[in-house]
Amino acid sequence: MPESSPGTNHGLFASLSALAANLVAMAHNRLELLSSDLEEDRAHMVSLLVYALVALFCLGVGVVLAALLLVVAFWDSHRLLVLAALAGCFLVAGVVAQSKARDLVKNKPRIFSASMAELLKDRQHLASRP
Repeated sequence: MPESSPGTNHGLFASLSALAANLVAMAHNRLELLSSDLEEDRAHMVSLLVYALVALFCLGVGVVLAALLLVVAFWDSHRLLVLAALAGCFLVAGVVAQSKARDLVKNKPRIFSASMAELLKDRQHLASRP
């Protein structure tokens, strides 16, 4: 009766445990990459929101003051023409900003693109092994 040698079982067990350790290490690395992607995206969104709010506030105050200045400057001669021109400019600027914001939302890069690329690379590497 043939007996299996203890070295063979130990070698298979060692190989399986090494494979499991490698898979766990790969999963750990990928989860770290995902968490750094999330953290980076969150920081980017917060800074974008802060800068956008500051810019909107400053531009809003500046536009209101400029409009008041123009209306006061042309109060005696062409106040209605100036008001109509300013209203038209503000409406056009609002439409342009709205369409630009829509384009930015549509063309936003995927949030986990780097992680997905690494996982695809891992998958191709594992599939190419015999």
